[in-house]
Amino acid sequence: MSEHRQRLSAEERQEEIIRAAVDLAGERGVDSVTTQDMADAVGITQGAIFRHFPTKDMIWLGVIHWVRGRLMSVLDMAADQGRDPLDSLEKMFFAHLGFVDKVPAIPKLVFTDQLLKKNPRIKELIRSILADYEARVISLLVQCKEQNLVRPDLDEHGAAVMFTGIIQGLVMRVSIIEARKSLVVEGALVYPIFLHGIGGVRASGSGA
Repeated sequence: MSEHRQRLSAEERQEEIIRAAVDLAGERGVDSVTTQDMADAVGITQGAIFRHFPTKDMIWLGVIHWVRGRLMSVLDMAADQGRDPLDSLEKMFFAHLGFVDKVPAIPKLVFTDQLLKKNPRIKELIRSILADYEARVISLLVQCKEQNLVRPDLDEHGAAVMFTGIIQGLVMRVSIIEARKSLVVEGALVYPIFLHGIGGVRASGSGA
């Protein structure tokens, strides 16, 4: 074991284990990843894994927390760059797809039966992430209505469900058929349809 690894704090080691779990899940799927695989990837013993996480489920819970933190940070940064709320919404859409492009393990983590059905804490956390996400979208849509950027009769909640549903559908589609196109490229084909549906005028060019 290297001197660098020996100097890692508990938080740094936990982060390292979580990152290894994310990478392995992206390569093999959650069901196929063992704690020994994680230990080998990090360069520590399996016993050391359990000193930081009492159970394997706790590792996956930590992984979902990690995904949530990174995703929400990406979305916040994207929204802050918008020229107006409609532009912020578009930037969030493509930032989310770009994030999943860079972390291909996400659909395997979020949609796997092993995590959702066998770990109610993870299912509740994912439900909370979705609720927070839709609340952000609704807030932007309300601002859009106030600034006459979308249809005045728009149902913000329904539009938010459609917004997140499009992203989930694209992620699942690419995950299942393993399309070679990036999610951002795929998203560019369907976002104008969503924009037309809410009565919005495109605020940015490519959305990339």
